[in-house]
Amino acid sequence: MTLTRTHDRPLRIGAASWRLRPRGLLVALLGLAALVLLMALNMRIGDIAMGLGDVLAAIVGDGPDHFVVMELRLPRALTGALVGTALGLAGAITQAIARNPLASPDILGVTTGASVTVVALMVATGSMYGGASGALAGLGIPATALVGGLLGALIVYVLSWRGGLDGYRLVLVGIGVSAVFTNVKYWLLTVGDVNDSTRAMTWISGSLHGRGWEHVTPVALALAVLVPAALFGTRSLGALRFGDETVTGLGVRMNLSRGLMILAAVLLAAVATASAGPIAFVALAAPQIALRLAGVAQPPLVVSAIVGGVLTTAADLLARTLFAPIELPVGVVTAVLGAPYLIYLLIRARRETRT
Repeated sequence: MTLTRTHDRPLRIGAASWRLRPRGLLVALLGLAALVLLMALNMRIGDIAMGLGDVLAAIVGDGPDHFVVMELRLPRALTGALVGTALGLAGAITQAIARNPLASPDILGVTTGASVTVVALMVATGSMYGGASGALAGLGIPATALVGGLLGALIVYVLSWRGGLDGYRLVLVGIGVSAVFTNVKYWLLTVGDVNDSTRAMTWISGSLHGRGWEHVTPVALALAVLVPAALFGTRSLGALRFGDETVTGLGVRMNLSRGLMILAAVLLAAVATASAGPIAFVALAAPQIALRLAGVAQPPLVVSAIVGGVLTTAADLLARTLFAPIELPVGVVTAVLGAPYLIYLLIRARRETRT
């Protein structure tokens, strides 16, 4: 294996290579610094006030605050950062494949599929933790959400396939399927017991409350496997920006490349949703913010992932502090902040169409 890195040549590891852009690298480093700072601020806030030094001492040592930090606050902060990272990366892949800044994993049926199955579980069993009998109850909430997200994405993929996979058809089918899932979800909430429906509404709003190490591990493992796979698929994503004939002429197996990259995006979004519920707009906004910060033509995968982590962690910080001691679901904050951004994207897309 050869490792080459110079100022004006790409980074090469064996047969693979990536172009190093100084601006993108700087944005990534600054984003990582911001993410660490936000996580530290999140960990010092709570019923027990701590300074940043106390937080660090509790992590590296075994002081009186060790349990509070390591078992309560650090897992929540890590879950938020990892979930945001997964959503940002999934959004970048989806927008690159669909060639549409309004595309996100939400339209692939992942979040709505997960929501329907979780609401069905809660309504059917009457227990937040799936304590009753039955196939769904035995899986538990996170596993049920993962299965539902994957099934929702599979339905969208099958309905979108017409001798190949077209990005725009995928978006249109995804919007239709998501609308159906959303109405089924609300119907289940209507016919269910009011207490079960209240618990379900809390989950489908997206929340990091009470997250532990069991929520950190699945997202961390998914990122450890899928981030390298997505980076190796960067060449395919770059080619998919062009028309189908151009992509084929470049020697890229179009349908296979699209299918594998969509699978990676679906798995990332499904695991993230299973760990924290459907957190809105992060996958939509993070790639577009990263694109503008890095100054490139297509959402950069690494920077999009980091921006997603920053957005989710910052939203969680706001959710905990804006109306303290009342704590908002993080999904409510991202929805409030993301809705104006969606309107901006729609207006911008309309202006570009006119010109």
